[in-house]
Amino acid sequence: MIHIAETVTVGSVEGFLDDDERAGLTAVMSAFLAGEGPAHFDAGRTTSIHEIPGHSPEQAMAVYEPAGRVEVPRIPGEAEKLLQHAFDRARPALSRVMPSIATCRPWTYVEYGPGQHITGHLDGIAPDPLAWPRQIAGISVVISDAEAGGAFYVESCSSDRLWNARLEGGADGYADGMWLAHDGSDHSADWFTAMPRTRWNVSPAPGTALLYGSQLTHGTEPVTRGRVSKFISWLIAEKAEE
Repeated sequence: MIHIAETVTVGSVEGFLDDDERAGLTAVMSAFLAGEGPAHFDAGRTTSIHEIPGHSPEQAMAVYEPAGRVEVPRIPGEAEKLLQHAFDRARPALSRVMPSIATCRPWTYVEYGPGQHITGHLDGIAPDPLAWPRQIAGISVVISDAEAGGAFYVESCSSDRLWNARLEGGADGYADGMWLAHDGSDHSADWFTAMPRTRWNVSPAPGTALLYGSQLTHGTEPVTRGRVSKFISWLIAEKAEE
């Protein structure tokens, strides 16, 4: 049973990656980007992992990453294997915070330079909150931090406007009284942009994994000096065997 707390909570796993693992991932991604051409994943990119119904990829990118970013949705197999191993290693700690988590989706690599950031948004319980499997949380691991700026944040909110439906009776694999957030909870929606929220900033040590529920607003502050590189993924709940 998925509880709403799993979709709006935050957590951390210190030492998710050690220094040698971070150095190895840096080397793999540096070689990959040099070989492919960094511009292919930055200024030359025309697709995004973010989608907004009724909007083109270019429009979604303008909403989510108005100053751009480097985004590699399919990372080298060596890097994917290492990160999945780290996820498996951290599962006991992860399960205490989010017991419904079963698997981790393939990882995405992102970089932000000066002025670049991600605007606040909810990922939502994707791709369909009433279908399986279900994305119930995100995970982010900084590999190298910016000299200034670029902090990750979550935003809490008490407004009823955020919520769309309440599920009664413990149906569809959710605990009784589960709430589902509105689709389109991002800066393409005037109601979301205007909704009062309280921001909580964090600057984790490189190698620490941050966990954030899929129904929790999150984003990053603009980088002001240097560059930040990180890997992100999404944590999945699967239907229990009957």
